Parts: sequence; C-alpha cells; structure tokens
Amino acid sequence: MKCIHKLLMFICCLFLSGSLSPAAAQGFTHPGLLQSKEDLERIKRAVADKQEPIYSGYLVFQANAQSQYTYHLQGPMAMVGRNPTVGQNIYDTDAAAAYQNAIMWAITEKKEYAGKAEEIINAWSSTLKSITGRDAVLMAGLGPFKMINAAEILRYTDAGWSAADIEKAQKHFREVIYPVIKNYALFANGNWDSAAIKTDMAIGVFCNDRAIFEDALRYYVNGAGNGRLSNYIINNAGQCQESGRDQQHTQLGIAHLADCAEIAWHQGLNLYAYNDNLLLKGFEYTAKYNLGMEVPYTPVIDKTGKYLNKKLSAEGRGRFRTIYEQVYNHYVNRMGLPAPYTQQVAEKIRPEQQGSGGDNIGFGTLLYSRSSVVNTKNVITIPTPPAGLIAKATPNNGNFITWIESINAESYTIKRSESPRGSFKTLAVGIKKTVYDDRDVINGKTYYYTVSAVNNTGHSRDAYPVGITSMLPISWDLAALDTAKQGYAAFDGRIFTIQGEGISTDSVHDSGQFLYRLLTGNGTIIARYVPQISSQLTTFGLTIRQGLKDGDKQVSLLMSPETSRQVEAPHWNLKLMLRGNAGAKAMTAVSVPVDDEPIVTFSRLTGYCWIKLQRQNSEYSGYYSTDGITWKKIGMVSSPLAGQLYVGFYVTSGMPGLATTVHFDEISINNKPLGEK
Repeated sequence: MKCIHKLLMFICCLFLSGSLSPAAAQGFTHPGLLQSKEDLERIKRAVADKQEPIYSGYLVFQANAQSQYTYHLQGPMAMVGRNPTVGQNIYDTDAAAAYQNAIMWAITEKKEYAGKAEEIINAWSSTLKSITGRDAVLMAGLGPFKMINAAEILRYTDAGWSAADIEKAQKHFREVIYPVIKNYALFANGNWDSAAIKTDMAIGVFCNDRAIFEDALRYYVNGAGNGRLSNYIINNAGQCQESGRDQQHTQLGIAHLADCAEIAWHQGLNLYAYNDNLLLKGFEYTAKYNLGMEVPYTPVIDKTGKYLNKKLSAEGRGRFRTIYEQVYNHYVNRMGLPAPYTQQVAEKIRPEQQGSGGDNIGFGTLLYSRSSVVNTKNVITIPTPPAGLIAKATPNNGNFITWIESINAESYTIKRSESPRGSFKTLAVGIKKTVYDDRDVINGKTYYYTVSAVNNTGHSRDAYPVGITSMLPISWDLAALDTAKQGYAAFDGRIFTIQGEGISTDSVHDSGQFLYRLLTGNGTIIARYVPQISSQLTTFGLTIRQGLKDGDKQVSLLMSPETSRQVEAPHWNLKLMLRGNAGAKAMTAVSVPVDDEPIVTFSRLTGYCWIKLQRQNSEYSGYYSTDGITWKKIGMVSSPLAGQLYVGFYVTSGMPGLATTVHFDEISINNKPLGEK
C-alpha cells in the first residue's frame, strides 16, 4: 500500500508541475458507450419486474435470432468490403449478435450469452485484417460500432473475458477499424460522416485514448463535412442535409448523431444540448414530416458542392426507422423538455424492433425507456472535465474558446499556457457560459487553453487542451483574391487551416484565398496536405506571386479535380501553372494525374500528400511525394518574376457561395519551419 501511495503522489506531483499534460490525467467512465452501468442495472430491474413498456421491448429483443447464445457464428473473414460487397452481411450479422448477446448477459447473468459475445469478438479480432471497397468508410462506421459496444459491456461487467483477448480486441479496433474512419467522410452525404464520428468516439472510449475521443468530439461540433451537427441539421427549423434526398438516410444520419450524444452523456458531457438542442430540432422536423405534416424547406447546397436537392423528398416518408425512443427518453424523461413529434413516433412504433440491417441497433424501447423524469440537477459528484474545445483567432486581436458543457457544471475555470506541455495559469473563474473571449494576447503568439468545470461538490480535472495562434504567425497574412469573399486562416501550433470561397484558377482572374508571406530571392516552400477537403470542387496548393492584385504574375503548383462523367469520381491532377504577364490567362504548363494510393482512393482525395514548389532564379519546379522523403518531379517552367515576391498557399472552393476547408502541416520555407523568419 505504501508503494501505491508513493506512486500516486509521484503522478500528482508530475501533473501539478506540468510534466504531465491535462489529458494524461483524464480517464473514461466504463461501461460508457450506449449503455452505462446504471443503464444496465435499470434494464435488468425493469425486465425482472415486467415493467412496461420495457418488458414488451425485452420480449421482442429476446426472441430475435441474434439474441440467442445458440447463434451460429457466420465469420470470421480476413477481409470484408462494401462496394464491391465482400462479407458485409456476414460481419454485420455477427456484430449484431455480439452486441445482443452482451445485453442478454447483462440482463440474465447467464454466462452462455457472455461466452457467445466473446466468441464472436475474439474470432473477428484475430482474423479481420482489412476493410475494402469504395464504401469502406461506411462499412467501418456501422457494424464495428456494435462490436465495440459489445466489447465495452463484456470488459466492464465481470464477464470473465481474458486480459489477452481484451488487448487483442483493443489492438484490432485501433489498427484495423480506426484507420479506415479516422479522417471521416467529407466527400459524402452526412450519414457517412456521422457513422464515422460515433465509431471513432467508441474506439476512443474502449481503447482509453483521449486523443481519438476528442478528435471525434471536435469534428462533431466543428468539422468541415456534412456530418458535423450544424452541417447536418442546417437550421433552427430542423431541416437536415439529406431531407431532400430521402427520409431513410435522413433518419439514419440523425440516429448516428444521437448515438454520439449518448456516448458523450455517459462520459459526463451534455452533447445533446449543444447548439441550443439542435439535435432535438432535427428529430422533431423529421418526425413531424414523416407523420404526414408539412414542414418548411429551403434548398441548400451541401458541403461537398455535389448535392443540391431542390425539394423535400417524399421517398421513404412514413417508414420510420427504430431511432426515436433514445431521443424521446433523453429530452422528455431525462431533461423534462417537450418533444411532441418525436414522442408520437416513439409511441407509434413501440416496442421498437431491431434496426435495419447493419445500419443502426434499434430495440430502443428496451434499451432507453425511462418511466419518469430524472432530475439531473441533483448534483452528487464532481463534474467531468469539459471536452471538444475549439479555439479560433478573431480579427479583433483575441482568441475565442468554446467547449461542450459538463453535466451538472455550475461554472467554468479557464486556464492558458504558452506551451502545449507547459504550466497552465488561471485566466478566469466563475464563467457561466461555454464560451470565453481572451483579449489579453500578443499577435503571432501561440497559446494553449484548457477548461475545468465547477459545482458545489468540487472542481473537475482540466480538459484536453487546444492551441491557437493569435491572428496568424508573424509575417503571415491572408488575402481574398478577385471576387472571393474574405476567408479565414488559423494556425494551432502545428496545422494551418484555410477556409473560404473562390471560383477558378485558369482564367485572367484569380478567385480564392491566398495565405502568404514575403519571399526574397530564391527559395523553396514545402507543405503536407492533411486529409480531407470539404468541397470536392476544391483546388489548392502552393504559389509564388509578384503581387497581391488580381491577375498578377505567378507560378503555382495546384491540386485540382477534373470533371468526369461521374460526379462521384473526379480525376485529381497536380498542375504547374504560369501567368507570365500581368492580366494574361493563367496557363497550365504541366499536368500530372495523381492516382497514387493512399493519396487518392476511388477517385477521392483521402490521403496525405506532400507538395513542393522551388524557385531557382527564373526557373520554377514542382514536386509531390507520398511520404515527404521520395519526391516525384512534375515539371519546370521559366518566368521572369522579379522584385518583392509573395509565397504561400492558394485555396479555392470551385463554386460561388460554397466555402471549403483545407489543412496543411509540416510547412517549411527555405528549410525553416513555419513561424521562423
């Protein structure tokens, strides 16, 4: 005991001294995915007491073929895929059986159920090596979510699952499933994105990996793709990004977002309430329309630039997915908020059946029903740390910080450091909202922020920190060229993010965002594109210009999509472009198709790509690389650019009114990392 005490004291000293980051001291609540310990106990008691409607839901669940411990394992397979389909139904069926047997084990305490769930997870963890196909992200975001939930329940309910098998499952989720979904699906409709988010969150919790979990949360509230909460539920009326596509995909998209919120809830975070209960608005809009009532609709182009549905779709209208009990029971029976249309659907289809195929779990009547409002304001524990911190530099010399609220937090304490590992000093206490505007900053300096939650029982640990450079790094600036609206650029201490609009690159006009600094004499700029872009019409890359005016002389190395007959399959090219005379048309000197994996997969720009533009007197050479070590030369052009030059990044969304988001890191100019003069 003395040794343990000394170890704990040593860890505390490291944390207090700043030798351990706030994230290192954080843990997770287990089980803590779709079901918590309290949930499992509540379900078990309700079934034993034959409490309605839970017991009716249990009878449906118990009778399902995949809820039997006599279930016959369909797999495993070494490789599964979607589009082309390879073992998709086999995996999804087994994943559902693993989860349902884990739930049956928690309800009945019969080891046979635990044994069946373990058998399925162990078999796939030992065998599956890859997920392939054009729709690999979607496949990895659906069935594996059930498998991870099953594993979470077994691991933390004394099921007898061996430590070696747990470690094997953890390695499998991290090394086989996670790489497929870690960059989400910015090229697709939002239900792909939201499926990836929830499975990323699940992997983060099960593997006790805070970085994975936080990345998913930040994407949920601030991602560039269609699956971000406010990109999927696009207005306060509750209209969804896929509402004009069909009702089945729309319901699936909001169901995934709800699963994210349920996981967050079990980790002490009120993601359900984020953005003024925007998730509830999406459910109410969708439920109302599918109940046969009218709702407003506004045609809006999606974040990829590919999908514009001009009217609200009636396809699938009135065919309700089994997704409503979870959200109804949270907002009405947990929080005491009205959800009239969601409630009508929940009551109409009660007891909920199994979800459709591998898409969603279903069985919400059993899993989520609560008989009365739970007063979450009865504070009995110290709140968990806030999460999902977002930091943005404001144009009026400040840094704006937001976060996801901790359940039962009464106020927040804001801390700041000038190092990602440094000692955090308190900036403000007693903050009541989940935002903070830090005005005491120096332009060009990078700061790191963390937040803790406070209530009448104590003070939480510090949140996973976030970094931001006030304004931009010294000597860098952003210009909107031609008719492009002014965009936004930020540096978080490692990654440049550039957002904005723009139309074209190969005309007499420049339209887009130019993030730049001065270049004197010869030089080389190198950067790595960090996947993924939002607008699939985006052109981006490196440029050296003689001025900041529209039509100035320039040489550019740009990644660009070339249109094809299939909107889902553009041809990506790297082009070395030249405008030798001011006001002349920018001409493509060399164009090279980029089809190297993993930079491009199935015509999607999904992997890292290093690009390099080099000036040697009047000669300009362009290169790209898949690893930053071995370079492929695209070509060379000659141009008499002279005098003061500007070097940096050019980004254009490819469509007026559509913004894009592009990320770069590993940036250097003349072998000096970003930020050095």
